[in-house]
Amino acid sequence: MIVLPATELVIVVVGFLIAFVLAFGVGANDVANSFGTSVGSKALSLRTACILATICELAGSILLGGRVSSTIRKNIIDLGQFNASANGTDLMLYGHLSALGGSCIWLLLATLFKLPVSGSHSIVGAVIGFSLVRFGKDGVNWSKVGEIVGSWFLSPIASGVVSTIIFFCIKKTVLEKDKPLTPALMTLPFLYGIIIAINTFAVVIEGLKSFGVHLPLWAIIVTPVASGLATVVIVLVLVIPLQRRRVQVHMYNIHNPKPPTCTEDNQNPWKRFRGTITRFISQYRSPPTTHNCVTNPDLENKLAKSTIGGNDSEADLLKTLDSTESSVRVSSPKKQTKGKNETGEISIPTEIEMKIETQTQAGLLKDRPEEAMVFSSAQVLTAMFGSFAHGGNDVSNAIGPLIGLWILITTGEIDSNVNTPIWILVYGGVGISVGLWIWGRRVIETIGEDLTTITPSSGVAIEIGSALTVLIASNLGLPISTTHCKVGSVVCVGRFRSKENVNWRLFLNIFMAWVVTLPVSGGTSALLMWILTRHIS
Repeated sequence: MIVLPATELVIVVVGFLIAFVLAFGVGANDVANSFGTSVGSKALSLRTACILATICELAGSILLGGRVSSTIRKNIIDLGQFNASANGTDLMLYGHLSALGGSCIWLLLATLFKLPVSGSHSIVGAVIGFSLVRFGKDGVNWSKVGEIVGSWFLSPIASGVVSTIIFFCIKKTVLEKDKPLTPALMTLPFLYGIIIAINTFAVVIEGLKSFGVHLPLWAIIVTPVASGLATVVIVLVLVIPLQRRRVQVHMYNIHNPKPPTCTEDNQNPWKRFRGTITRFISQYRSPPTTHNCVTNPDLENKLAKSTIGGNDSEADLLKTLDSTESSVRVSSPKKQTKGKNETGEISIPTEIEMKIETQTQAGLLKDRPEEAMVFSSAQVLTAMFGSFAHGGNDVSNAIGPLIGLWILITTGEIDSNVNTPIWILVYGGVGISVGLWIWGRRVIETIGEDLTTITPSSGVAIEIGSALTVLIASNLGLPISTTHCKVGSVVCVGRFRSKENVNWRLFLNIFMAWVVTLPVSGGTSALLMWILTRHIS
């Protein structure tokens, strides 16, 4: 049992409390990176997204969080400066506490104003800040900082390029086909297999080391390949037939809606109004279908004359249909207009059709029902992939300094090689999950719906590209910004789909939030460090 002096005990307790709040802020802010696009494209409800994210964030933090947290704890600052100081241990304790506080304050403020800032920027800036205030520029490992900052610029570009390539392949193989169902279904084995193989590789090459398991090289290669191939077989045998049947039933219901019957319910104005609104909305999802209990006598007479009149009947019929206003007719005995049918009318404005046509002409492909259903199911897996990668990288933002504080307290060594305690990784994962449930929906709206229009097919490409980039960085020990990667993918794919499909004003606001994160969190941490260490000479 560890017995701590009163001062150190207070520091540990306060550190754990701040770390939990910081993890809460990371979960509330950065959850948009993983599930924002899924919720934005309506592939998942917000509740379902939160449940899946909780599981994946915890798994990612436990299996992949140790490598990046070690970078935060040991590689950013020059530990030799603290070792050489007479009060180095005390300075490091207060430094870790200041880093937690500085990063926490900025992330919570950013979340309050719905700014998807980078948790990585925040914690790196905070660690730099507390070291600068005591040792100046000599207290920072600038070569490592340069490597990290360089990755911040390269990661969104790499993520955007990968996502754009994936979307280009989907566009050519599925979206541009006349019959998209079979091509869309055949992408599933490849998507599922590659995602499972990549995640398995990340776990066996790095994640198992946290549990003291070291696999031989052949096992590291064979395990992900075997898991990927097994996934492909399962998807081919089980998933594709079920998905095909599900899509076919859905398409049949779209094109063959059950017509309403003339019952007493149709005489109830409120029920009739609700039914009309439902049919009005369905006009945007399916080809026009005419079914009603009340007919238009004038239109019937025109059509009857047009269909009986000899050689010109077809032309007359087309003229009649062209001159007829597109409308949804509501049975209403209270509204009768002379020269019109005995029904109320809700006209479908032609501007909606023109807007859709303009978007298509501008190169903005919209998912058809078959594509949307197939890629919505795939988007669930890709979002889980992103959440797993996020937990592995961004848990370090919450608990990197906390791990340093705990190891320093328990070992008394500033530069210790002790492995990251698993229970602290779990602690950080729980804090992220709590923040996700309580506050996460605020930023989901910004990155998932406001920045650009996202469809299930583009959402799949965005999530795979960004998650793959983050996963590679986690295995390299680089605390990159998952926010950077996701926004980079969103902007690149949105730009590829259409020049007008990106909210550039909102993107500029997000970019400015990134720019100010490093100095603000660093300055806050430096101020806290100065206050806490005034009594230390």
